Amino acid sequence: MSIDIGRPKAKPQQTEDALRRVNLEPDSRGRAADDAHRPANALGKHEQPSTAELKRRRQMELSFEAISPFELKNELIRLAEQTEKKAAKAMLDAGRGNPNWIAATPREAFFALGQFAVQESRRVWDEGDLAGKPALDGIYERMQAFLCKHGDEPGVQLLARFVEYGIHVNHFQPDAWVHELVDGIIGDNYPVPDRMLTHIESIVHDYILQEMCQGEKGGGRFQLFAVEGATAAMCYLFECLSANHLLQQGDRVAIMVPIFPPYVEIPQLDRYRFDIVPIRATAVDADGNHTWQYPPSEIEKLKDPSIKALFLVNPSNPPSVAMVPDTVQQLVDIVEHDNPNLMIITDDVYGTFVENFRSLMADLPYNTICVYSFSKYFGVTGWRLGVICVNERNVFDRLLEDLPADRRRALARRYSSLSRDPGTLRFIDRLVADSRQVALNHTAGLSTPQQVQMALLCGFALLDRHNAYKRLTMQICQRRMKLLYDGLGLPQPNLPNDADYYTEFDFALWAEKHYGPDFVRYLQDNYEPVDILFRLAEESSVVLLNGGGFYGPTWSLRVSLANLDDDAYARIGEDLHKALETYVARWRGERGEQNGPTTSASPGRHGEASVHPWASHLRSETTHRSDDDV
Repeated sequence: MSIDIGRPKAKPQQTEDALRRVNLEPDSRGRAADDAHRPANALGKHEQPSTAELKRRRQMELSFEAISPFELKNELIRLAEQTEKKAAKAMLDAGRGNPNWIAATPREAFFALGQFAVQESRRVWDEGDLAGKPALDGIYERMQAFLCKHGDEPGVQLLARFVEYGIHVNHFQPDAWVHELVDGIIGDNYPVPDRMLTHIESIVHDYILQEMCQGEKGGGRFQLFAVEGATAAMCYLFECLSANHLLQQGDRVAIMVPIFPPYVEIPQLDRYRFDIVPIRATAVDADGNHTWQYPPSEIEKLKDPSIKALFLVNPSNPPSVAMVPDTVQQLVDIVEHDNPNLMIITDDVYGTFVENFRSLMADLPYNTICVYSFSKYFGVTGWRLGVICVNERNVFDRLLEDLPADRRRALARRYSSLSRDPGTLRFIDRLVADSRQVALNHTAGLSTPQQVQMALLCGFALLDRHNAYKRLTMQICQRRMKLLYDGLGLPQPNLPNDADYYTEFDFALWAEKHYGPDFVRYLQDNYEPVDILFRLAEESSVVLLNGGGFYGPTWSLRVSLANLDDDAYARIGEDLHKALETYVARWRGERGEQNGPTTSASPGRHGEASVHPWASHLRSETTHRSDDDV
């Protein structure tokens, strides 16, 4: 059984009919779709759209509210591209989360290593286009000679320091270490071990402890499984948990929302059909603004031992805020005293953007699997790099031992091709096997060149003693957050533990604070929550995502602060500002009120922004209504 946890939904038949009428039927597409997508400013400054136009538009918009926000984005991009062509206004897509920066130095080291690796291959066998397999003996000394010869070339200094880090800090045998890197980047062998190359796992383990656990080693050692990004990690974990009866159809699982939508959508698939218990980030500050934290009453739900697993993204997506220490301590207390078998899966991809971030894997290592993706911090979404971290002592292994005898026998048959004693296989090894349907376990594992690039990224961060790169990426996000809210004419949210990688703007909360409940009712009676997204795409060539699609407040918007140039965020803020004022003007027009300007001055694009009169309310307002109320 699954329950509604916040995303607006259209009935299946409504969705199907609306899509057919608006998007598929050739006879109706020309008129109905064009009218539905007709920009509001085409009606005239104060002219109200007709009832028929509003109805067609709402029907079209309703058909998109039941689908993933990432699929909705494709339609918004189509509209924005049309506007871009007609108005010669560059499209700004702040819907995708990949950053517009890359970590250049570790890439340069990767390509420098590649040059040495090919040289090593040709040293063994050089016959035109054909070369041999790199040899181990003496390879460290040959690399030293290469590094000395090419010391002034890009990436070579990092590569040299990286190799010495492995030898002097992790005590690697020099030839074995360098050969693993060289053979790995050449990619001439299957990954061995399949879970992760031995030396590279040690390097990545150091990085994970540094970034996720503040360098602490008290939680013990973690076993790592290198995977094709957090996407693959999700697929493999759901498959393995289900195949091993740790989660079964109908089991109760808690999900901390808002969240990356697949964490809710996958559990609702027929294969899983979990009973979802939402843990909502409904906490507000003294002024009634979202803090995107979890009230103690929400965390208390986890005391129920029938809840078998907890899924979360920390820092969250889209609010982009990390859990506060008080919430973490409450979780620790609940696991220790009320729900000791709770399985926790935390996705911590944005942790590197928060000062002194600490993952649940540090405070609840026995119960927690950490999923980490390198994509956002290092700008490597195309590389597909991620890792699953499971403590050597963990609840997953213990729960496998406690399964009924008949299930243990069935699992022994499932994994019988892997071991003479398959019943003793640990969870992490089953996870690797299940990633390849067990039968293909011998070819499991992330490609070795990908693992080498992952190791170089980790080494780069480990050797950056002053966190220069980290501070640079943080400053980029913080700067863009300010530009966005300056353009919007609102004060920047004051959110402790904020990663600033995204921001979530609650349209309904803004409407209630500054114009009251009558305006909110007007919006609900006349518009769909995604209307503002279509308006921005149609009128301004701006693409944002719906926060309701992430199981956050229904009328909220998600803006990615990572993937566009700085100037774009000032323009997005201004365009969002104008779109909001359009709704206010129409509401006032229907009430017979004067439709004058709502600002004394327009917000500036750069530098000092003129503060919109509505901004003062954010400092004085002390009441707040929940999203359900509005």
